[in-house]
Amino acid sequence: MENSNILNATLLEPRIKHATIFARYDALQPGEHFILHNDHDPKPLYYQLIQLRGDVFIWEYLEQGPEWFKIKITKN
Repeated sequence: MENSNILNATLLEPRIKHATIFARYDALQPGEHFILHNDHDPKPLYYQLIQLRGDVFIWEYLEQGPEWFKIKITKN
């Protein structure tokens, strides 16, 4: 896995976190993905993504805590 496919949300300032994640998603081509690393379950982000972009992605947990959450987000 390439490091460019990884977005470590724990390194982002809270005020830009969601905007950065959305920008990364929007830059994907269909079939491409990135891995989101977070220190808590980002399930609210999942619902926000559904609301704002629609059901056009795959949300796959690779690791579900308790310390780290890693989610593979693929654009359909």
